Order: sequence, then structure tokens, then C-alpha cells
Amino acid sequence: MSVTRRQFLQGGVAAFTVSFAAPEVLTSLAHAQGATSRNLVVLYLSGGNDSLSMVAPYSDPQYFARRPTIAIPAANALQVGTDANRTNIGLHPRLTGLKQIFDQGRLAIVQRTGYPNQSRSHFQGTDIWSTADPNNPQGPGWLGKYLDTLPSPVDPLVAWNTVRETPRTLLARHVAVPAIPSVSGYAFASPNSGTEATYARTAATRISSHVPVDRPHLAYVNGTVQGAFATLDRVAQVGRYTPSVTYPNNGLGQALRAVAGAIVQGVGTKVFWVQTGGYDTHSGQGVNATNGAYYNLMATINDSILAFYQDMGNVGALGQTLVLQFSEFGRRISENGSNGTDHGAASAMFLVGGGVRGGIYGTAPNLNAADTQNPTLENAGGDVRMETDFRAVYAAIADKWLGVDSVPLLGGNFRQPGLNIL
Repeated sequence: MSVTRRQFLQGGVAAFTVSFAAPEVLTSLAHAQGATSRNLVVLYLSGGNDSLSMVAPYSDPQYFARRPTIAIPAANALQVGTDANRTNIGLHPRLTGLKQIFDQGRLAIVQRTGYPNQSRSHFQGTDIWSTADPNNPQGPGWLGKYLDTLPSPVDPLVAWNTVRETPRTLLARHVAVPAIPSVSGYAFASPNSGTEATYARTAATRISSHVPVDRPHLAYVNGTVQGAFATLDRVAQVGRYTPSVTYPNNGLGQALRAVAGAIVQGVGTKVFWVQTGGYDTHSGQGVNATNGAYYNLMATINDSILAFYQDMGNVGALGQTLVLQFSEFGRRISENGSNGTDHGAASAMFLVGGGVRGGIYGTAPNLNAADTQNPTLENAGGDVRMETDFRAVYAAIADKWLGVDSVPLLGGNFRQPGLNIL
């Protein structure tokens, strides 16, 4: 007899308690399914990334007129070519590692991504990008829906969240995703140490191995505890991984190091979530100074992604790995009085990996606000208008990378001909 979580909570049956440092009890008992053939790493830039500082149309004179303090000088931009409108495009000068990846044909830059009538709210915007549903952003995440399509039994480590709170993107109806911000901290917790701690775990394992068919609630608890125990040893394997490169000693770098360990050790994870914050740059953006806020943000993602990319290449896993970067919105075109930028509309998405068809996708905006017929701007010329619906990128990933039909996953056909990013 199967027991749902709701039935378990309503039954209120007392059972033994096993103490974990792991953040939540996993909901299914499954054996490791081996290394995944493909891995998706979702990188969220929290706060609303200023895409015009990350990907600059450095030959547009209006770029400098509207950003007299924070624009990237043309001489400093890392030139990556021209878009379909023959606009010169350059990366932020601190993104030298991403420039290397672009030159190798493994970085896709998708300009002007978003959705119609884009929200300026961090919360609503994040929910919309998470669910891929602007009309109902409170449902399960688009990747949570993907996890629900996987055949049962689903591996307890099929997805891995590297932050403490599981993001809506990974919220599913039937699959729970563990939050593992620290590999070393994801362990059986005992008040004792050494041999006594081993005895405690052995005893707990024996207790949970009894699954009485006549006591379904207790069977449910014991089964989920067994699933949790099954993940502990595999997560511990990740901690023993020795990378082929040195990762930056920051939150993003160490999260990607853990992701690399999980991929190389073959713990069975298909989808990873990593994020880094600080992108709500209302002031002191400082895109060119080495002590500027945005310069430091670019340093973090550049050094972390480059280390991960090189590590995956060195161990032969780059072809199995895809990194998707997004943020909940872009920022306004003109700088504000605090040398920053306020909440805007369209932004840019990056894809990195061995299966990526690198290049510049979409077109840069014409930043001339005086042009009332300008099709690339909106909100009286203050914002960048969306050109590529972000769900078109999701559709390409679902169809071509995850191997699942994107239409039911996204609630519509958002496939975009010509968006050959994979």
C-alpha cells in the first residue's frame, strides 16, 4: 500500500526519529541509476543582471550618451563580432575566460531575452522565469515538471540544489529535490563521534530496514529514511573528488566544484541549480574600475565558469554538460543618479558547454530613445524590448538536450526556428 505525504501528515503516527544534517527527508527509495548521460547546470544571477554591461553594443553612440559614467569604453570591450544587424558586440572586459570559451565555439549569447509585459518585481519575475508561465507563476517549476516525467523509481539525487532553499524552478509535484549547499555538511548527525557515531548510524539503518506492510505510515517513514541514507554515501563521494583545476574560493566557485564532483563521480544527478547574487545594482555599478561592484560580479562568474569549463574538458565530461545562465530581468538603459541602473526589461542569456553552438543570437537594441518608431525599445524608450522569448531557449533545452517534448512542459509551442543553440 502506498502512502502519500498528505496521508502521512494527517495520520500523525509517531515513529522513531533519525537526525540528519541533510535539509529534508527524501520522498522516494531508489537505487543509483549510474552516471547521467547529460547534465544541465542552471546558473541564476539573482537581482536582475544589467545585460548592457555584460554584452555591450560598444559602437552605438547612444550607449555612451545614456551611460556617461558606467558605459564600457569601446577600447576595453572584448570584441566577439557582430550580430545579424551588423552591430558590434563586446563582452565586459573582465570576462576574459568567457571570451576564450566563445572563441572555442562553446558560448552562445542570446540577446534581448524576456517575455511580453515583463514584470519589474524580483519575486514575480523570478517566479515567471521559474515556471515559464507568466499567467500562473505560482505552479511547479518547468524543470520540476521535467523531473515528474522521469520513470519511477526516481533517484533521490536526480536533481541537486546547491543553495539552502529549493528554488521554484525545481519544485515538482512528485519528486523532492535535496538542498545540499555543503557536501561536508550533508551527513548523518550524531551527538557522538568515532566508533559510537558509526554504531548509531548502523542502528538507525537497521531500524529503517524494517518496512511493515500492516503499518503503512511507519513503512513510509522507514522507506524515505532508507532513501536518505542511500544519498549520504554518494554525496560523500563528491567530497572526495580532486578537481583538475583550482576553483575560486567563493560561493559560486565552490558550488561549481561540487557540481563537477557529482558529475565525475557519477552520483546520478541530471539537473543542478547554482546561483550567485548582488545583481540588483542600483548604485556604484563601476563596470570598469577594479573595485567596482559590477566588475567584481563579472570576476566571480568569469573565474568560476572558466574553472568549471576547463575541469569538465580535462576529465572528458564537457560534451555531457550544459550551463544555462539567466536573471529575472534586465536593467534600464540610462544610468541613474547613483551611477547604477534600475529595474528594466529584457536581458541576455548565456549557454556554455560542449554541445553548444556558440555565437551571437538575436540583435542588440538601437538605444536611440528619440526614435519613436524604434522597435527595439519600450516604455518611452527607457527599456530594452524583448526579441527572443526566454521560453524558446527552454524549449531548445528540453527538446534537444533533456530529450522531452517541450510543448506540454512549457504549456505551449515556443520553439523558435533559427535559434540553433544546441
